[in-house]
Amino acid sequence: MRLKIFSNYSLNFDPIKRHKTEIKFLIFHYTGMKNESNAINKLTNFKSDVSCHYFIKTNGEISVMVPDLYVAWHAGKSNWKNYKSLNKYSIGIEINNPGHDFNYKKFSKNQIQSLIKLSKILIKKYKINSKNILGHSDIAPERKKDPGEKFPWKQLSKGGIGLWHSLSIHALKKNRKVELNKVDKKIFYLNLSKIGYVIKKTQNLNNRKFNNFIVKAFQRRFRQELVNGKIDKECFLISNNLAKKFN
Repeated sequence: MRLKIFSNYSLNFDPIKRHKTEIKFLIFHYTGMKNESNAINKLTNFKSDVSCHYFIKTNGEISVMVPDLYVAWHAGKSNWKNYKSLNKYSIGIEINNPGHDFNYKKFSKNQIQSLIKLSKILIKKYKINSKNILGHSDIAPERKKDPGEKFPWKQLSKGGIGLWHSLSIHALKKNRKVELNKVDKKIFYLNLSKIGYVIKKTQNLNNRKFNNFIVKAFQRRFRQELVNGKIDKECFLISNNLAKKFN
């Protein structure tokens, strides 16, 4: 699959090359800045300490900012299953979008088409498992909301990019806002651990707050119509379905 990619290099990367087998994850981001030029300037400014491997403009044009085999600074403090600091193991793709702080909007059709083409190339080249294709909020839920609830995870999953549940939307909506008992809540958190989210014991108040961020991250990814941080039966059913796929 041929894809035209432009160069706009950033100095923000680790100088030592990694082996291609170390690349296990694709991480999707939105830029979260007022406009595209500000986002590009930040990602290429050596004083910002942030970067990515690929940047997708609103018109769908793709720029490479850090070559694949160098570690870009996009994930920050992050966790997924037994992995920590996922920069070392991932390729980061930034998609221009103002994000939640600046009138968050749908991603453009051109952006998604480019993302699908680019992702398929990277998945094949580095043999990336579908369950290792994640959003920034999945791996850093207490800090990040991107790529957010308007990101078309379901659409991408149909092309083998990331995983999605296989449940009927009609059936799920009947269970929205239906309360769970304590046993099912425990199973829900166990399911999230199986998926890859790092859950903390809930006796501590700070841990409960952290887990609430994880619930919102889960909802932004898999129950995008309602992101409220509250566990209901709809979330429970989705988590059961996904736990089998991610295991």
